[in-house]
Amino acid sequence: MADPAEHPTDLPSCPSAQGAGLLPAELRGWMLLLAATGAVEQRLRSVVKERLDVSHDEFLVLCLLAEQPREGLRMTRIAELLGRPKTRLTYQIACLQHAGLVTRKSVCGDKRGVEVALTDKARRMLREASDALAETVTGALAHVMGPEQCAAMSGLIPKTATATATAPEPTPEPEPQLQPEPSTVSD
Repeated sequence: MADPAEHPTDLPSCPSAQGAGLLPAELRGWMLLLAATGAVEQRLRSVVKERLDVSHDEFLVLCLLAEQPREGLRMTRIAELLGRPKTRLTYQIACLQHAGLVTRKSVCGDKRGVEVALTDKARRMLREASDALAETVTGALAHVMGPEQCAAMSGLIPKTATATATAPEPTPEPEPQLQPEPSTVSD
């Protein structure tokens, strides 16, 4: 069994959490954020697909638009915020539009500008799925972060302060069942 002094229970398994390496605190913190982000995204993918029937990247677009007034956002701004190429975003928006989740319209006075907004259907779907999505985020963070880190994160995500005490263990992915190979030895 590992010595608790070597790996305190309130720190994630990310090597940067150890603090004994060459990285300054800022880079260690950034690495912890990346580990937490990865854990959240990994868990969210299946919940998003099950609840909203969209890809993870399409979900990110929906989340950005959900925080906007009904007018929506320009596609160039969405691409900037997500750090995605405009061509990739165009495909995602087309899929969302085909599903009836967003609308596209030309920006007045700018023949190249396109603005994207959520439909009422998308708003309703996000509202209905929001509790399950929020629980997924909180649970993933609690799994990766310890109590002290969750308390620090609670300014951004309030429920993380108490998440470690109540977070369910992640459900492991079922492993594929291997078929036994035919025996070549005769009895």
